[in-house]
Formats: sequence, C-alpha cells, structure tokens
Amino acid sequence: MVEHNRERRRIVVTAFSYCWGRPDLSSNVLQQRTGIDRTEENMRGPRRNRSPLRKSLLALALWTGAWLLLPCALTATTAAAEVPSSVRKVFVDSLGTDHGADEMRNSIIRRLQKTRGFEVVTAPEDADIRIRGTGRIWVTGHITTNPRTHVSQPTFSGFLSVEALGKNGETLWSYLVTPSQVFWNGISDDLAEQVVNKMTVALNESQPNLSHATLPTQGHLKGAGATFPAPIYRSWFESFEDRNPNLRISYDPVGSGEGLQLLKERAVDFGASDMPLSDKAMQGFPQRLLQIPTVLGAVAIIYNVGGRHQSLNFTPEILSGIYLGTIRKWNDPEIAKANHDAVLPAEDIVVVHRSDGSGTSFAFTDYLSKISSQWKASVGAGTDVRWPVGIAAQGNEGVASAVQRTPDSIGYVEFIYALQHELSFGAVRNAAGLFIKPSIASVTEAAATATGNRNDLRASITNAPGKEAYPISTYTWLLIPEKIEGADRKNAIAGLLHWILTTGQKKCSALGYAPLPTEVARQALSSVGSLTNN
Repeated sequence: MVEHNRERRRIVVTAFSYCWGRPDLSSNVLQQRTGIDRTEENMRGPRRNRSPLRKSLLALALWTGAWLLLPCALTATTAAAEVPSSVRKVFVDSLGTDHGADEMRNSIIRRLQKTRGFEVVTAPEDADIRIRGTGRIWVTGHITTNPRTHVSQPTFSGFLSVEALGKNGETLWSYLVTPSQVFWNGISDDLAEQVVNKMTVALNESQPNLSHATLPTQGHLKGAGATFPAPIYRSWFESFEDRNPNLRISYDPVGSGEGLQLLKERAVDFGASDMPLSDKAMQGFPQRLLQIPTVLGAVAIIYNVGGRHQSLNFTPEILSGIYLGTIRKWNDPEIAKANHDAVLPAEDIVVVHRSDGSGTSFAFTDYLSKISSQWKASVGAGTDVRWPVGIAAQGNEGVASAVQRTPDSIGYVEFIYALQHELSFGAVRNAAGLFIKPSIASVTEAAATATGNRNDLRASITNAPGKEAYPISTYTWLLIPEKIEGADRKNAIAGLLHWILTTGQKKCSALGYAPLPTEVARQALSSVGSLTNN
C-alpha cells in the first residue's frame, strides 16, 4: 500500500510539472528510478509558453491529483493511527554531530508527538524506550529550478540509522533508512517519518519465539575472516561481552580467504566468510564445520564518473561487460541506453576489484556467473578469481579509496561502507526488470524470494526473482568446528551463537544489514545444538 501511494504521488508530481512547463521537476522526481539527473548544465534553454493543450492538461491534472492524493492522505492518517495499544514514553537521544543530525532528531520528536500511543519525555530515566543512532545529510548536486534565470537548488542524500532500546538496555528494534523516491517536506522529515512508521509497526508485531539459551560463558574466543560483516560483528561481540564480563572476543577482518586458512590451521576458534563452503571444500579441514548464517547484506556498485554526483543505472549486461573488458568507455551505447540523461564522458572505464581473497568478491562474481554465461565459463565465482581487467585494491577501504581518487572508475564495496563514506552507488536491474538500489527492504526481499533448497543454510540469494529484490544480496556465515576443545570454550561459542541468532538480530538493521528470515534463524539455532566438546 505504501509503495502504491508513492506511485500515485509520483504520477501527480510528474503531471503537474509537465503542465506547468517544469520538466526539470518531473525529472527530479523520477531521478532515483530512471537514472535521469537533469543538472543545470543539461537543462539550460528557453522556457516554453504553456499551450492551450498544456492548460487543458493542467485542469485534468488538478482533478486527477485530488482523486489520487485523497486516498494517500487517508492512508497516511490510518498508518499514523496504527500505534502500540498502550502509551509508551520515548526519549530521543542525540544522533551525533554530523550534518543534519540535529534536524533529524527534531523531526523524529515532532513525528512522535503527532503519533498516538507515544509520549516524548526529556529525561532518559523516565522513558520506556530510548532511541539512539546516527544520521547524516549531504549535498549530491544541483538542479535548475528556473531555466530562464539559471537558478538552481541543491539535491541531497543521506541516511538515518536508529536503535530502540528498552529499560534494561536491550535492543528492541533497529533500522536504517535512506531517502524515499519522492518526499514532500524535506529530507529530514522524510527520513524521520520512515523511521517512526517502521518502529510503530515493528513494536506492534508479535516477535518470533526463538528460545535463548543461557550458558556459562568465560574465556577468550578468537575469530578472523570476512570484512563484509565486520561492523555488525564488532557491535555484537562488544554487546555480548558487556553481558558476559568474563568473556573476551577478538575478531580480525582479514578477508574470507585468509580467515578460512587460519581456521584450517587451528589458529582461531571460528572463521567468517561470505562464501559458503561446498562439501568438497570442507574435506580440506581437520574436522567437519558448522556453517551458521548470521545476517544479510548487499554489495553496492560505486563509481566516480566525471567527478559528478549522479544516479546511474546498471544492467546485468553493463556490469558483466565492464568487468569482462568488452565495455570500455563510459559513453558506450549500452550504458547510455540505461541512463538517458546522465552526463557520460567519452573516457576509458577504470575497473577496480579486490586484491585479497574476499567474500564481497564472491557475492559479486556469484551474481556475474548467474547473469552472464561468458563470465561463468571464463572466470566463475570465488573469493579470489582471475580478473580479466582492472586494478587491484586491498579490502573495502582500498577499493573505495581507489575509486574516490581515480576519475572515471568503478568498483564494488559493502553497502553500509558506501553509505557511511558518501560514495555514489547505482541501481542494478534485477530479474524482474526493475532498477533497484541496495537497502534493508530490497535485501530482505531477495532472501524472501530466492529460489533453491530452503533447508540448505548455504543458499545463494543473488539475482533473486522478487520485484523489489536487490540482485547482489548475500548471506554471510560463521564457520565453527563441530567438535570444540574444552567445555568452557564450547559453552562460550554456543552461547554467543544463540545470542546472535535471537537478541542480536534486532541490532543488525541499524548498521545496514537485514536480519535473517525467521525460519532460517530457527534452522541455524537447531544446528548449534550439534556442537560437542572433545
């Protein structure tokens, strides 16, 4: 219903903009989905007078607008009324010191004050729920608001990441939002409205009954592996240590490949990988491993094209062509066809890929193998492949840095890393034919609609068929030896895994990861029960 109402609003804005002789506004509304970015440079030109036909269309648009927007208003009122059954006192903490953070905090407070069932309080000790998080807004470019005078206004992007904490400090819910395709009252109000609406629905829903085992936990656990989930692992491990002061957990994000090698050498207690191991690959380890999915994430396609912040679309053919080396120029007809009004220079594309064994590379190459028979036959999927073209860089940081400092370059990094570093990242055409950007919702849709064996916890979810699914989505896994040395170590690992698969899932969305589907979490919990100690 929400998406339907957004589409209604989009139609109205486009119709009004056309009828008033303001194609620049309608272009701005459609920019996110179509890739159109009408900047001052390509929008200059004399303003056309409104013709009799245009005036007639304006009258039609006004009548249509009233019909289309009235249900939106009624639905918005209904959504605002869907609040918790009892009044909850809420304290909104600081959202940090980044640009726009104070404005977003004030917008959340105003939104909560308008929502029945919530009472905003000024002291955290008086609150049933404490909201904390981070947020940032930045300028991405400018659009012309008056082609005659060349007056322009800035366009913005940003994100808002929040956690809702209960009286005992436990996370009740978390989420991360990015700007809607269409918003009316400014980016801060849009982000705040999304957060409050999501929180209201989530706190009303009954939570799945996933039992949480309480085990004595002490000692020191060591892990190593994937960089992709490193932010959420750090957060989880710190929170678990706070609740278990006799336990220490260290994690070294050295990449999936090196983490697996350290696990094989028994140098760590657990490994982390964005690539699941096949039965054949597991034969190379000293003993059988449990592969526990922990969270869902996405790989974002980042770029630096002519130094401009513009939204680009990528088809499967474009991405495979660029990384195979068959598409070499940014103004290639294949790219231009998917980005009609983008400014595409006649420059060589500089391809950047990972130099280390990387689960992020596996997710990307797994996707390329599904959408390109040539890629599958000549390169394939893996943490470390023989790249046909490009320059190599170490880790997410290295790839991002290389793209930022290299004009006309393209690369791939973890979604939250792209957001936090204000990198331009594109929409990718999915199996349903829509251009979709990475988000918690689009990654969740990928997991929900992916085909394959639902009982196999190693399932791939790239190129899922869902209408709103982001096609380069993936699970990430912890790899645990089935037999563990010592009862204390076994209890500590089992207790950690139980906490991650239950309470910990509520924390992941604030960091840009999607929680596991409930049934997958249940299966993973069941497999933890097979851990034994020598």
